[in-house]
Amino acid sequence: MSRVNGPIDIADAWDLRAPERSLLVWCFACIALGFVMLWGSTHVGGGTIDRLDLLPLGLYALSLLTLHLILVTARFRGDQLILVAVAFLSGFGMLAQYRMGSFKTQGTLSINLALFPIGLILMGATVILLMRGRYQALAQGHLIWVWAMLSLGLLAVLLLFGQRFRGGVYAAGLVTPSEILKVTIVLFVAGFVARNAKSLGAWGKGLPLPPWRALLPLAGFWLILAGLLVIQRDLGLFIILSIALLTMLFVGTGRLGYMLFGGIGAVALAGVVLKILPHGERRVTAWLEPFRDPTGGSWQILQGLSGMFSGGLWGEGFGRGSPEYTPIAQSDFIYSVIGEELGFAGCAIVILFFLILFGRGLLVVSRAADGYGRAVGAGLLTVLATQTFLNIGGVTKLVPLTGLPLPFISHGGSSLITGFIGVGLLLAISDGQPATPAKSRTAKQTNGVTGKGARRSRRSSAG
Repeated sequence: MSRVNGPIDIADAWDLRAPERSLLVWCFACIALGFVMLWGSTHVGGGTIDRLDLLPLGLYALSLLTLHLILVTARFRGDQLILVAVAFLSGFGMLAQYRMGSFKTQGTLSINLALFPIGLILMGATVILLMRGRYQALAQGHLIWVWAMLSLGLLAVLLLFGQRFRGGVYAAGLVTPSEILKVTIVLFVAGFVARNAKSLGAWGKGLPLPPWRALLPLAGFWLILAGLLVIQRDLGLFIILSIALLTMLFVGTGRLGYMLFGGIGAVALAGVVLKILPHGERRVTAWLEPFRDPTGGSWQILQGLSGMFSGGLWGEGFGRGSPEYTPIAQSDFIYSVIGEELGFAGCAIVILFFLILFGRGLLVVSRAADGYGRAVGAGLLTVLATQTFLNIGGVTKLVPLTGLPLPFISHGGSSLITGFIGVGLLLAISDGQPATPAKSRTAKQTNGVTGKGARRSRRSSAG
């Protein structure tokens, strides 16, 4: 982590972020190579490349340059590898979505092209707004309950006025505003845990049971949240938020029992939900017995596995696969497209950058200067890691499908923007607390020396 103590000027910030600058250039070079490979495949296949095809790569380069200059100008002192990992993953996402044709609609550019650059710049704006410890203002006074009410109100409005599609509930244009709960719920729970850490950590001395009275407000909120998400059939989001809740309780109190009791409760709740919602039971059946219904509920899983198997170690080559045979390939099953066209090697590279992101995130959490920062960082990191695991695990048949997109790579504007905001908040936490001005430190040191000198003089006079 490139965090330094004390104020720095822009020249120092430019030097400090030199490793980040070099790595961002390498990111651009790798993504540019991918675009060249795709253009070559298009040309060999008889297609043509026009000026619009150059725009995604140009926007990616411009967004990286703008983001870096913003952080240097703001004299950001936080982690550099988190930003590089997200820059590579988002660039890989632009490349994958360009391959899937998500940026063109009837020969013209789609709004989807702007989502990745906008997300990167929005991440930088989040850093600037909340760095130097300003993220602590998100938990001041009754603001934590504002996050809670905002989350529940959003779900209620979506349930009343949204439209159902493939089992879920969406806003106009199939937008999923509930994605923002991955940030607002974390802000609420982290604030609640940090504010009540002592009482939440006071477990029974004889029989180790959690303090139910202290947990009651949080438990009541969570029951309402669970009911709204179950009605909307958004089990994937509920799983992510529940795991984040348990993680923040553990990080905020140091009580591992929260994870244990939470795991037991999750298993029991899963059994009840699967009985209530038939589509959940169908997904489990398709996961356990995919060949029982190969042309129905298991079709997507089998097609994805077939594509990854055909990719082998090195893949069939970018632009040379057949992702059109896999349903929702640009979103839920983008990882299978990566496996088909770039093989095991391409999948390993993607996982490596996710691991870099999560590893550096853990370092930020461990070094956070306050309990609220640790809880928020742990919650945001858990959300991203759980979503990544559930997506890749679902595609590879490790876990049942949840319909969750792969962060920073899958098609999906709401999820993409929310991910960038979450990482921006994590980077703001990595910047630490406000630096002590040099003059203030000098004054304190001078006062200290003067005080000691005065005391010595008084002793001499007394002698």
